[in-house]
Order: sequence, then structure tokens, then C-alpha cells
Amino acid sequence: QVHLVESGGGLVQPGGSLTLSCAASGRIFSINVMGWYRQAPGKLRELIAQMTNSGNTNYGDSVKGRFTISRDNAKNTVYLQMNSLKPEDTAVYYCNYRGGVEYWGQGTQVTVSS
Repeated sequence: QVHLVESGGGLVQPGGSLTLSCAASGRIFSINVMGWYRQAPGKLRELIAQMTNSGNTNYGDSVKGRFTISRDNAKNTVYLQMNSLKPEDTAVYYCNYRGGVEYWGQGTQVTVSS
């Protein structure tokens, strides 16, 4: 069992920045992928960014150049630095862990609005 705890969501104005954090605990496999997805009302859940424990990254097209994923393997924590936020970035952001099995966080709301 792996437990994911997200933090850092909130309300931000267009053009602003936010940083999300996700801490994993429990039975963590040394080889894993951690990342972020989001889901806006009426839309499918989409990949934002993911990062392997060895540092390989993958980004969704809609956030390339604006969002940066990083992780601290010693803390089993993944971060998402979000810059130049747009109203269309408004969604619930979910942390994801894949290491043999897949787990999801509870989600954190990000709202971009003036």
C-alpha cells in the first residue's frame, strides 16, 4: 500500500505561479514513476508531467515550457512548479505513483482566475 499526500493548490491570478507537492509513504518500490495528472469539469483526466526515479521526464503538450516536475527520492516527494498559469489550467490536480501497482492522491484544486 502506498499513501500519497498532496499540497499546494489554491487560487492564483493568470500569469502567476504555484508549486504542488506530493509525498509518498508506505511500500515504495525503488523503481517507480511519480507524476501529476489533472481533470477539469467535463473533461478527461490528462497527463501533466511524470518523472522516473532515475530522472527521466515526460510532459503533456499543454504545459511544456511552463511547468517543471522534480522529485526528491530521499523524501519520496514529487513537485510540480507551475508558471505562467492560465485560466485553462484550472482543474483538480492528482498525484500518481506507479511502482508495480498504481496509486492516486486525493487531488488538490488549482484555480486560475482574476
